[in-house]
Amino acid sequence: MSLLPSLLDSKKLVIKIGSSLVVENNKFNSKRLESLIRDVSFLQKKRIKILIVASGAVSLGKRYLGIKNKKVLKINEKQACAACGQSLLMNSFLKIFKDLKIAQILLTYSETEHRRKNLNARETINTLLDSNVIPIINENDTIATEELKFGDNDRLAARVAQIVDADNLILLSDVDGLYDENPSKFKKAKLIYIVKNIDNDIKKMAKSDTNLYGSGGMKTKIEAAQMAMNFGCNTLICSGNRARPITRIIKKKKNLGTWFIAKKSKKSSFKKWLAGSPKILGEIIIDGGACKALKNGSSLLPSGVKSLTGNFFRGDLVGVFSEKKEALGKGLISYDIMEAKLIIGKKTSEIESILGYVGREELIHRDNFILNESILIKK
Repeated sequence: MSLLPSLLDSKKLVIKIGSSLVVENNKFNSKRLESLIRDVSFLQKKRIKILIVASGAVSLGKRYLGIKNKKVLKINEKQACAACGQSLLMNSFLKIFKDLKIAQILLTYSETEHRRKNLNARETINTLLDSNVIPIINENDTIATEELKFGDNDRLAARVAQIVDADNLILLSDVDGLYDENPSKFKKAKLIYIVKNIDNDIKKMAKSDTNLYGSGGMKTKIEAAQMAMNFGCNTLICSGNRARPITRIIKKKKNLGTWFIAKKSKKSSFKKWLAGSPKILGEIIIDGGACKALKNGSSLLPSGVKSLTGNFFRGDLVGVFSEKKEALGKGLISYDIMEAKLIIGKKTSEIESILGYVGREELIHRDNFILNESILIKK
């Protein structure tokens, strides 16, 4: 019996197509994508709801605007390229999808971080899926700023998987998966087939690298896989360069790509939203007693905090770390940073006298905190 998930068991499947697959020599790669669309049609006939996160708008926009051999663009140049390229991208998709219905959705980081807007996006996407429409999703690069953006469509794909509560996420790229060493430099490099816990060894294997078309390498794919695992979604990293890549995975007996296996999630939709939030606005360092309390499901009290940094306000997302810098989890802070600095290390009975009003006893309430999946595995 295979230990790997079956894509055919998916109710909802998110497929991310990298820029290197969408664009070749600064042109839309129709031939390669037509092969992939036959896979999408096959999955739809199996009553699987498909969502596609597609890169390539900026690359197509560069060609349209006559920008050549320039790897790093200024933010305004990138936004101009995205504005031109997105319409070209969707027009090309409309031609090759033919009888399949598609819709364009552009998301921004701030929209998905806002709980109400996150739910609104979910309702819109689900309405499309119920109508047998395939959403083609991209980041709205024309208005996104460097401070408030996903940074890479791998992370966007993981966020989309969280929004719709997908079972599986596929990151199609020009690589076969995660190797123990760089396969372009080491002939004996071995493909890792299954990852159940993203530890430091796995992160070291995913050294950052970039190419002319994409904005990230294996590092961002591992980060996306971690996000997905945290809310119960499996992730497969595999090559999209082969014909019918998804059908090959389903029908081949041998392993193709690297599977990141998530634990079966019993989290509420709110906790899944927390787990899928990629950016934190502050860091909190806590002592050993507080670490143990969090791992056992308690709230974080001010007395257990050693230090904190960042620029956050009440209700913002912050990361929680041990004194050894182990990432324990993240949660919504109950105080602005200036107030939090005044009460860390203090007993809850002292909060009123320090702040001048009766505040919350917890710096982060347990209902607003999500423990990292790797910590859960160790317990």
